[in-house]
Amino acid sequence: MLIPRCKDGAGPPHLRLFINAGNLEGLAPGTGGPDLATGEPALETLLAHGFTGIQGVSDTWLPACRRLGLITAASGRIDQPQEILPLAQRWQDAGHVCATLHVGTGMEDDATCDRLCAAVISAADRTGLPLFVETHRATITQDQWRTVQLAKRHPELRFNGDFSHWYTGQEMTYGGVENRLDFLTPVFEGTRFFHGRIGNSGCIQVALGDPSVQPAIGHFRAMWTRCLRSFREHAANGEWIAFTPELLDRTYHYARCIPAGDGWQEEGDRWRDALELNRIILACWDDAVRSAS
Repeated sequence: MLIPRCKDGAGPPHLRLFINAGNLEGLAPGTGGPDLATGEPALETLLAHGFTGIQGVSDTWLPACRRLGLITAASGRIDQPQEILPLAQRWQDAGHVCATLHVGTGMEDDATCDRLCAAVISAADRTGLPLFVETHRATITQDQWRTVQLAKRHPELRFNGDFSHWYTGQEMTYGGVENRLDFLTPVFEGTRFFHGRIGNSGCIQVALGDPSVQPAIGHFRAMWTRCLRSFREHAANGEWIAFTPELLDRTYHYARCIPAGDGWQEEGDRWRDALELNRIILACWDDAVRSAS
């Protein structure tokens, strides 16, 4: 059994830019970011900035996305193997092109992890919907070592690389990021979707203009480029890999806030940072293309 590939034609392998709907929630007035409350004009703004897909919108948005040619991805979580097949079938029936998954709680033993991974692979194979297990805190992939072992035991598994969870949660700078990159190769080789977020060693999501995040940008570029290089080496014609900024607001305790008058405001502009993340991943793609030529 194999996880189906994301494909849209017969051309060369390529990169698609998505955005997570959560990245558009709670944007401060005046940032210029699209407000989903405005309906189709918000989707048109996304298209004008190069986004070709969106993740996490409710089903009520799907007709408008279809009219405008904006493809959609789903997301969810499972804790038991039997949960994934009906979920994947519902997502496929709704017309989503792929989905990312939080799997388990992080407290499972290896045998349980293997059953969950096998169920994901089986559901993807049976439904034809690409399913990507997300590298995320409080799931079976919260630990780098165990995730690498899962990738080795289940080479068919494909990942949504949200490496911010490891970069901060496992303090990848402690002992040197470069010392970990080769070890993580099995995960990088299986990554087919990204959640774009960059933090520093202490905070998972930091405004890109913060000086503390500047070294991290180089580290994330190195990880993302390795994933893209491997994708290009193994991708079929027409296959694509997705990059999806997912900068979440204070509701989720992701965006850092600073005092502002009698209240608090987010330290940065998540819409501007999403566009900057796109520029970074496009530079990574160019690096991957050059290294292959």
